[in-house]
Amino acid sequence: MKLPLLVPMHQQFDSTEIDNLEAELSNKLRASLLKNPPKKGGTVAIGVGSRGVSPIQRVVKTVIKTLKEEGLEPFIVPAMGSHGGGTAEGQRDVLLDYGITPDEVGAEIRATMDTVVLGETPEGTEVHIDSNAYDADHIIPIGRVKLHTGMSGDIQSGLCKILSIGLGKRSGAERVHEGGIETQVEAASRVMLASGKILCGVGLVENAYDRCAYVEIPTPENYIESDKSLLKKAKDLFPRIPTDHLHLLIVDEMGKNISGAGMDTNIIGKWRRIGGPKIPMYELITVLRLTDASHGNASGIGNATFTTKQFVEQTNWHDTYVNGLTALVPDAVKTPVVLGSEQECIEKSIEIASRLSKNNPRIVRIKNTMELSEFWATENVAEELTTAGLATATGNPLPIPFDASGALTN
Repeated sequence: MKLPLLVPMHQQFDSTEIDNLEAELSNKLRASLLKNPPKKGGTVAIGVGSRGVSPIQRVVKTVIKTLKEEGLEPFIVPAMGSHGGGTAEGQRDVLLDYGITPDEVGAEIRATMDTVVLGETPEGTEVHIDSNAYDADHIIPIGRVKLHTGMSGDIQSGLCKILSIGLGKRSGAERVHEGGIETQVEAASRVMLASGKILCGVGLVENAYDRCAYVEIPTPENYIESDKSLLKKAKDLFPRIPTDHLHLLIVDEMGKNISGAGMDTNIIGKWRRIGGPKIPMYELITVLRLTDASHGNASGIGNATFTTKQFVEQTNWHDTYVNGLTALVPDAVKTPVVLGSEQECIEKSIEIASRLSKNNPRIVRIKNTMELSEFWATENVAEELTTAGLATATGNPLPIPFDASGALTN
């Protein structure tokens, strides 16, 4: 079939950014330590998650360097719930792939899936914490604050989630999801903060270009309020596809390093996970590849309509199912229609979109749901967005390029 031409498009987002991240991070950390002085020469477990912070190596390295200069003894613990296949070795590997190595950041990694039960929330949810972190004198979790794919309140993915689910490991993540993440993320965090183990948190907000825009280092007294205030900032900076209706969205890649749901449901439609109005409505979603940084975890692929044989071959189904079932979202790990090459997949999805739209399909192609300043659109969508001042064309309409094997060439 003859494929429609796509127009290269650009949209501008707020580019607020910290000029010198290391300096601001170090200065704010020292100020926080003055407010909540640590034990002299004490050990500090630095909780590092599995996704979402683009300058994570720089952040971890700066935190460790500052703590050492203050006479403390930091080490790293994975704070990623059930990710990495729900194993200590898998979680260590995720950190190593992010460049979080002892040589690079100046501190050892202590990985375990063992937990200590701190108590229960008022609703009866058992609260777990990484046993290595518990054995330290202090704990500092590091997390990006952003919209969550399955939460809608004033606390979503951020400082409280890295505590209650990240440091709760698989056991803690299961209990919090069973109790209901909308309420139990905050409730479990309050139990953890009351333990006296949390020295402070490192909360980061990134702009649409994955550059750090804000950082706060809250002590336990203002930890939860800081999480809420940073989420408001994150909402203001959040990128979107500038149209609410498409017959087809083509996503070049998805993965855990992009979103906990592989594709951010705040972009593709949060109703796909938690219900509600179907806005935005992208009728078909085609996903071509899984990022290497996902370590085979394809959680979220259930939101796609079509994918490729290559994607399925990249997937570690054990790790994918562990993640989806821990979070009580089995639909998120279902397999969509599997086609052969990227070319076959795109051609078939466009054929179906054309039939749905009476041969006038509205199509957008994006790299992933985190990088949205540049995208491709069919001429009907491009004209609409240009007229509305929502995006600008950066070139002429072009055919979708494939090589001899059927792979996209750009």
